[in-house]
Amino acid sequence: MEIRFREFNPFDLWIWLEFENIPSQMEKQYVEEVFNSWFYLGKLGGFNAENLQIQEVGIDLNYMQYDEDLADNALMSPMHNMGEFEFLSNWGRCWFDLGTSDLIALDILINSLRELGKEYVGINQLIIGGENEDWEIEKNLESSILDN
Repeated sequence: MEIRFREFNPFDLWIWLEFENIPSQMEKQYVEEVFNSWFYLGKLGGFNAENLQIQEVGIDLNYMQYDEDLADNALMSPMHNMGEFEFLSNWGRCWFDLGTSDLIALDILINSLRELGKEYVGINQLIIGGENEDWEIEKNLESSILDN
């Protein structure tokens, strides 16, 4: 799976998937579940790089002391909004407002989609940001998403 970045605005971000074939209903469901799960974790502030205490400790977690004060004093980092996932032919796309979530969120999404692409759904490429010449964006779509 090729991973490409285009113009990146975390508050107005389109994420595109090009599939090897037109995805089946089950494949669409797998993709939607990955994106919905990722968004829900982000909405809850799960992608907060200011509070990665376990990652920073390393592999030996025996008797680790979790610092509640550090966690309580970390700035909030929630994602704000997600549009409906859409499919057209062998393309899929979804719009996001990543809010103040940290960019570790994109690494986690990429890792998840790479594994999904190996095991369940043939994905040619993941494009983060920008527009897709094969599928135009309605200019007022973001405002209609926010109005819902």
